[in-house]
Amino acid sequence: MKEPFAWDHYSDQPAIIRDKALKRKMRFGALPSLIKTFLVALATLPMAVLTMPYLRHRTIRGDNFFGMGVNLDKEPSLTPELIDDLGVTRLLIRIPLWEMEKLDEYAAFIRSFTGKHISVALLQDREHIANLDMTCEHFLRIFSTLDGICDTYVVGSTINRAKWGFFSVNEYLDFYAVAYRLKQTCYPHLKLIGSNVIDFEYHYSAHTLFNLKNIRYDAVGSLLYVDRRGAPENTQMGFNLIEKIRLLASLAHMSRKTSGEIVITEANWPITGTAPYAPTSEHECVSEEAYASYMVRYYLLAFASQSVACVYWHQLIAPGYGLVDNRDGILKRSAYDAYKTMLSQMGEASFVGYGIKRGRHTMLCETPRGLLHIEWMEEGTLEVPLTESVEVTTRDGKCYHADTLHLSGAPLYYTTSMESL
Repeated sequence: MKEPFAWDHYSDQPAIIRDKALKRKMRFGALPSLIKTFLVALATLPMAVLTMPYLRHRTIRGDNFFGMGVNLDKEPSLTPELIDDLGVTRLLIRIPLWEMEKLDEYAAFIRSFTGKHISVALLQDREHIANLDMTCEHFLRIFSTLDGICDTYVVGSTINRAKWGFFSVNEYLDFYAVAYRLKQTCYPHLKLIGSNVIDFEYHYSAHTLFNLKNIRYDAVGSLLYVDRRGAPENTQMGFNLIEKIRLLASLAHMSRKTSGEIVITEANWPITGTAPYAPTSEHECVSEEAYASYMVRYYLLAFASQSVACVYWHQLIAPGYGLVDNRDGILKRSAYDAYKTMLSQMGEASFVGYGIKRGRHTMLCETPRGLLHIEWMEEGTLEVPLTESVEVTTRDGKCYHADTLHLSGAPLYYTTSMESL
């Protein structure tokens, strides 16, 4: 006899309901919530689109913008060294609620990082969604165990996928409310990140932001993957990445459930030739070269939106989608150097401007070194003569002097005096 719920320990997939009759019954029971999701989205999304052009930008600086996801089950002893080498100061660590027996191990792993801001993602399974008393008990244990070393929690993940356990937004709202009540009564200093819809499915996001529950999000989380569209500049339903971010920010600004802060808790591209570790089919996979360029460009576009407080890359070590491949020893992909270079160039940056002309993207940032220029081509190559010779830093950190830029899909960095603005 098959169990109605099961966990696949060889993948990133959570408890999957295997009983088809039970699945149909649960989907039918979720119908009222799904209707509510449709009606809320119908009422709010058009207004959010209309108010997008008038949404005020937040002031986002580079020092808190770059984050990285790390896992206890992926080279835990080596991870702190790699994180220090990259220069990352903001980390996202996932604690599955079905692994409460490992809580002390997770606490020790978190303590192994010094001088870092740690956010913990609390991953759900169907058992915890159905038994909120147990969820409350486990949240209390986690908050108590990590008190003093972590005060930021992502409550739930991928809430719009049944294989992750939720069959409706209403179920998620009840789940999040458990953490929110504990924050109100016992841990008022905690920062709770909620919503956490995956992909560009903002009808679910709208329902999480417009409801009658006694809850509030300290920030709105989003697993804003765009990998199925290819390059990060590509559009979906007419929206490019910046516009997707701005639309979510507009929804959050309209809601009374949050202050409007947005955090992207996951993004990546699957890497070709890494099956079965890639989370998608080979059709969606990209080369390591494209992966490195797309990653940097994703960050640059998100920074240009000036609407996202932090982007956590998913993740440091993973054969199918990480900066490091650990299948046969430790292999740092070109994306590792690209991330390290990006952070060294932009870690102290303040946004000045961004523009695109005939596929040539240009971003300007103010830094203590001067005016930072970042340029890349969406497609193809282009030679751009400069009025003066500059030191150019490639995507992967190599430096050379040039009076002509050779632009491609791999972003280039160079700095001039602020007077050149």
